[in-house]
Amino acid sequence: MFSGIVEAVVPALSGEGQNGVFRLRLKRPPEFTDIRLGDSIAVDGVCLTVEAFDADSMSFALAAETLRVLDWRPETALARSFNLERSLRFGDRLHGHMVSGHVDSLGEVVRVRSEGESLFLDVRIQPHLRPLVWPKGSLAIHGVSLTVNAVEKDVVSVCLIPETQKRTNLPRLKVGDRVHIEPDFFARALARAIEAGALMIPQERR
Repeated sequence: MFSGIVEAVVPALSGEGQNGVFRLRLKRPPEFTDIRLGDSIAVDGVCLTVEAFDADSMSFALAAETLRVLDWRPETALARSFNLERSLRFGDRLHGHMVSGHVDSLGEVVRVRSEGESLFLDVRIQPHLRPLVWPKGSLAIHGVSLTVNAVEKDVVSVCLIPETQKRTNLPRLKVGDRVHIEPDFFARALARAIEAGALMIPQERR
């Protein structure tokens, strides 16, 4: 589990697809002194397992299902930087919200605008996620914990404060870019329980 509070933004060093697996090697932040093989790290909000590392880099393998949802390729991965967050430990403060690192789908940036020091992003999400997103609720975009300002049909509006702009890769987004979307963890669990019939919503009495 993660909190959606990005610890570092790093470039990709290499990326290669082979036999249905995409291997991504990222620059290792100097403050990541405690990583071990098998550790979970959120990479742009995607929970990945450390497959190998050295003093300067960390490597991850993305399997077929992750590639199907995210469509990562060498030409796109090597052209940008990635938000990183190490997994939570028991007793850590939760400054953002509970983020599982299980990205549901891609969203598309449809508008970027500045208002003073604030940066507003409008992102179109997949229709099936709409019931899980509401104004003042939580949403993770590229692994960043954000508060939803407004929802208009399938377009979600969020606002980035200066600190978020400084610490994440979100300010580099432009119209047409695709982003990783993970809705609120508890909203997803509740919706699944209702869908499976494990939780019944009482009908209003007439």
